[in-house]
Amino acid sequence: MEELQGLNNLSKIVYNDNKNKGFWETKRETGTILMLIVSEIAEALEADRKDVFFDPSKNIKWKNDWHKAPESQDIKNFKENVKDTFEDEIADTFIRLLDLCGARNIDIEWHIKQKLAYNRTREKKHGKNY
Repeated sequence: MEELQGLNNLSKIVYNDNKNKGFWETKRETGTILMLIVSEIAEALEADRKDVFFDPSKNIKWKNDWHKAPESQDIKNFKENVKDTFEDEIADTFIRLLDLCGARNIDIEWHIKQKLAYNRTREKKHGKNY
């Protein structure tokens, strides 16, 4: 797997992976993409409600043998220990967000830095109750 350095680089990797899997063969409607992001958040909520979390104390032995699909031990470990957990759904949310950033050439690192700087100038709870 590529070295993951920075959100902008990661967004390009995610977008290219998704393009190679056929997700961008036709123009994608923005509302659909945004609702798919929301659906991943909803799946994370359901995992949380059901107490479905990844257990790092299992000390799973990852072999980096993903390329041996479908016989890969990592695929088996992932399906048995990670798939559909809260953390997995949060990862899916980021993947969908980064895919959108890659597709739109959004410099998400710059935008996050600017938003953080702006938010530091705002009042407590940004003037709201929560």
